[in-house]
Amino acid sequence: MTQHDRPLKGAWGMTALIFLFMLINFADKVVVGLAAKPIMAELNLTPEQFGFLGSSFFFLFAITGVAGGFLANRVQTRHMLLVMAIVWSLVQFPMLGTVSLELLIACRIVLGAGEGPAGPVATHALYKWFPDALRGIPTAIVAQGSALGVIVAVPLLNYIIVNYSWHWAFGALGAVGLIWAVLWLFLGREGTLVDQPVVIAGAAAGEATAERIPYRYLLTCPSILAVCCAGFASYWGLALGLTWFTAYLVDGLGFSQTMGGNLFILPWIFGMLVVLGGGWYSQRLKKAGVSSRLCRGAFAAATVTLGGCVLPFIALVSDPGAKIALLVVGTAVGSTIFVVMPMIVSELTPHPQRAAMLAIVTSTVTFAGVIAPFAMGRVVQYAATRQAGYEQGFVVLGALLLAGGIIGLLFIRPETDRKRLAAHAVAVPLQPVRA
Repeated sequence: MTQHDRPLKGAWGMTALIFLFMLINFADKVVVGLAAKPIMAELNLTPEQFGFLGSSFFFLFAITGVAGGFLANRVQTRHMLLVMAIVWSLVQFPMLGTVSLELLIACRIVLGAGEGPAGPVATHALYKWFPDALRGIPTAIVAQGSALGVIVAVPLLNYIIVNYSWHWAFGALGAVGLIWAVLWLFLGREGTLVDQPVVIAGAAAGEATAERIPYRYLLTCPSILAVCCAGFASYWGLALGLTWFTAYLVDGLGFSQTMGGNLFILPWIFGMLVVLGGGWYSQRLKKAGVSSRLCRGAFAAATVTLGGCVLPFIALVSDPGAKIALLVVGTAVGSTIFVVMPMIVSELTPHPQRAAMLAIVTSTVTFAGVIAPFAMGRVVQYAATRQAGYEQGFVVLGALLLAGGIIGLLFIRPETDRKRLAAHAVAVPLQPVRA
């Protein structure tokens, strides 16, 4: 067996640490949505103002995500992960004191800037330990750092919010982030696995070259554009869940803060099962020789489409339990797209450009987070009732998922696009990653 047939020694240990990194990452994201009602009450915020607060996290998220991706092509990812974790942690502590809306927004913007590169850099770091054919399960595990971060953190954070205050919930997250940073400082290592390059005509024998494809071809690749559309729609739903799910249960359906906060984990539990199962099934099909078009593209896009078909019914049923069930299934069933998205990008992108392309695609998808929370806030504020406003917003999400899923079904074709991109590949001198 060669290095391209098996993971590197220590790969699963690094997977565990990166998994914890993403767990903390998403716990940081959810705390504002979880404490929506107490924050709105203490700061006297309208739904529109709170929606703006939710969107503020994403103001610099895409910009730093792209910048971090390009930086990860030249700087070791273990250093970048450490710096990001320290930034996340320190920015939580100002919330322990007296907080204004302006301070809260400023801290969320800085947090978003620090977390922007997290997903693509973590994925790039992970892929230095696993060959392409074995990336499905570790990608799904790391992706589930987000779901488990919610499942583990939400009951604890909600307990702190209910029994102490939302201020202390932020402080607890800062402390946990610093603990991870210390662990990574002593245990984190850099993987050495490099994807096998495509042989390029015209490269001199023995020449130290790497394959590169001009970014204009990568950025206009149909498969990459299509997976961005499906991912954008799915992330719109994720951003709404992060900001508005608990508020919908408490403000729209009349649940208590304790009950609404605890129910917050339902979409994440369901999403974790979907992603782990979907990642495992996609990898199984890939190893069995099924095309990427089917096992990565059509499979994930079909689940996004299914979510779009489910959500419009939320406005047609009256039972609160049925509404929650439809919301959970509709927003989470398409989560497999977040697993296959980096694999499709990695499959089409030369290794020296992978971190940058992962960052560009992730930033494009997460731009939905800038729009979705604020848009929902406006809909809720000007609707006839709060409940009607929330449900109108979820119906709009259903339409986006349906459109994104269909685009994915039609245009995610990695094998076809890989051949097209190979015609534009050029050989360039290798540039070592800086230690």
